[in-house]
Amino acid sequence: MVIGCPGSGKSTFSGKLHKLTGIPLFHLDLMNWNSDRTCVDKAVFLERLSNTIQKDEWIIDGNYGSTMELRLKACDTVVFLDYPLNVCLDGIKERRGKARTDMPWIEDENEEDAEFIEFIKNYNCQSRPKVMELLDKYSHKDIYIFKTRNEADEFLNQL
Repeated sequence: MVIGCPGSGKSTFSGKLHKLTGIPLFHLDLMNWNSDRTCVDKAVFLERLSNTIQKDEWIIDGNYGSTMELRLKACDTVVFLDYPLNVCLDGIKERRGKARTDMPWIEDENEEDAEFIEFIKNYNCQSRPKVMELLDKYSHKDIYIFKTRNEADEFLNQL
């Protein structure tokens, strides 16, 4: 599973990992969102996720804290893109207006979701401690924590 702050490049990293390994890739955002920017019913999301983690092999990118432990129980490897705030904010800016394979819509270049930006700004003090607690709980898994894009790229280059 590939996790990290929004804008860290989870989907980009996951796509490269998929190409190198041939392991099927799934995006939590595609399991959760409709193209009209509404969420699917929670039961539908959980069914989609459950069907995915029952497969022999998978790469799942995305956070979705409410299901992180479910995925941790099922996975053998975790990649945490643990990047500084400015890297993640830049990542959000760079993807605006571009088609993405991990989302069912294109984010408007001029669109600024203040609540989403605030979530990103608070990620290191609010979400990251919970992630680290879960990674500690599942420390028997293969866990890779990358602090820079170069570290993540070096990992991929070694595969």
